[in-house]
Amino acid sequence: MAERRASVARTTSETKVDATVAIDGNGDFGGATGVGFLDHMLAQLARHGLFDIEVNAVGDLHIDAHHTAEDVAIVLGRAFSDALGDRQGIQRMGDATVPMDEALAHVAVDLAGRDYAAFDGEFKQDRIGDLETSLLPHIVGSLARHMGAAIHVRVLAGDDDHHKAEAIFKALARALDQATSLDPRRAGAVPSTKGTLTD
Repeated sequence: MAERRASVARTTSETKVDATVAIDGNGDFGGATGVGFLDHMLAQLARHGLFDIEVNAVGDLHIDAHHTAEDVAIVLGRAFSDALGDRQGIQRMGDATVPMDEALAHVAVDLAGRDYAAFDGEFKQDRIGDLETSLLPHIVGSLARHMGAAIHVRVLAGDDDHHKAEAIFKALARALDQATSLDPRRAGAVPSTKGTLTD
């Protein structure tokens, strides 16, 4: 089996981002985005999805974290998509419900090649650490768009915003791990009646 790994770079007048994703990894995260809480969430994505992820970003953080967070999600989504290739043999769909103390989040993913994002959750604070909470749905939407995935997020319970965000990313990790997993019964076939998940 070919290694499911990809690297993507993107440079704009606002940011410079490069990311490497190995689907069949050990759960290692490396690099830095300049936004500490975003790094913490990416580390959850790597560890709980058993993906190896490295992301390095330099952005216009003197303005705010918006451009950096958005472009990290764009590049990471593209790296996942490239690493999946033609998506032959994958489970395609996955979902997970994850608690984080009093918080509870559910995430469902379909790697259909089409993008859609739904985010049902509210936060009490304007920011968690150095990341604006308004960016969390935007990060999920950018990931979905550039990964070619439908991602549905629901925060089912919680009082602490940090816990809610962490539960979301842990659930996303586990749902993606399930969806990207290879099913030996498919014998390399694309899990779609139309025969493709990339067109």
